[in-house]
Amino acid sequence: MTPPTPSAAAPLEVTDESVDKSPTPATPKGSESRSPGRLAWKRFKRDRAGVISACIVLFFFVIALAAPLIAKLYGKDPYTTYASQRPELLDAFAYPAGPNGGMSSEFWFGIEPQLGRDVFTFLLYGIRTSLGIAVATTLVTAFLGIVIGTTAGYLGGKTDYLVGRVIDILLSFPSTLFFIAFMPVIYGLFVAPDENIPTWLRAVCLIIVLSGFGWASLARLLRGQVLGLREREFVEAAKVTGASPMRIVFKELLPNLWTPIIIQSTLMLPAFVTAEAGLAFLGVGMIDPTPDWGVMIQRGAQFYTEDITFMLFPGLSMVIFVLAFNLLGDSVRDALDPKSKR
Repeated sequence: MTPPTPSAAAPLEVTDESVDKSPTPATPKGSESRSPGRLAWKRFKRDRAGVISACIVLFFFVIALAAPLIAKLYGKDPYTTYASQRPELLDAFAYPAGPNGGMSSEFWFGIEPQLGRDVFTFLLYGIRTSLGIAVATTLVTAFLGIVIGTTAGYLGGKTDYLVGRVIDILLSFPSTLFFIAFMPVIYGLFVAPDENIPTWLRAVCLIIVLSGFGWASLARLLRGQVLGLREREFVEAAKVTGASPMRIVFKELLPNLWTPIIIQSTLMLPAFVTAEAGLAFLGVGMIDPTPDWGVMIQRGAQFYTEDITFMLFPGLSMVIFVLAFNLLGDSVRDALDPKSKR
């Protein structure tokens, strides 16, 4: 005898045992609001070397911005030759009469040999000059690199080929030798040979020349990035919807390029600091009596055998700043791109 089968229309009895009461996996608190920027900031805060480097870099920038105020509170300036007013500050050989380069409660970092200028205020304004030129050069270089690199990568074809060849030529130049030979030519375009070159013009020419050679590496990097991004689906979708090339570049491509731009900029700035100081040391950049890191090192090199103090402070401060900024650049790169961390 066949057992009766349950009717298809009979409702199924739902019991407490049949209901799955297992808890639903909870979403981590705040995970939905964790943007890539916040995640990068969290990774950066865990990097002790990066945080310390950021504090050192910030300290130098605060010093540079507040140099006039600090000098006013200190009561001295970087241009007055205090030895001419008080000959007892220098000995018979025109070196500081006091110990350690004339360091005292009145002159915190001592005085300069021969001229007797205050080293502390000269260093403050020297940091201000060098960082100002380096920051301006970095901004101009980043702008040129972004515009040229994204344009070449997005347009492709003959434009990309032409820009690529220009980049190859610029990167093949021995930049330091070219700077030494080309800076007098740049000055000659604005000032007659028998006239003095204004300080502002020297700074502008330095920014122009350093930027003219510095944009190539960033443009090559962004060009390669854009060549890969322009074939992605979101770019093709923007083209289908009728978006203009300008909108595609600003709304679709640039948001994906900020990481390499920031990383490359943090690595360029200390390089421009050393390049500017090197040109000043060689006499084709800023010159005495303009306060500058390179000018101080150049002047200090004339007296270091007898008095190393004048060369010690600018040299040590520049090494600390460049090292701190390089470490900061490495930390920023690791925070923005964790895959690059070795």
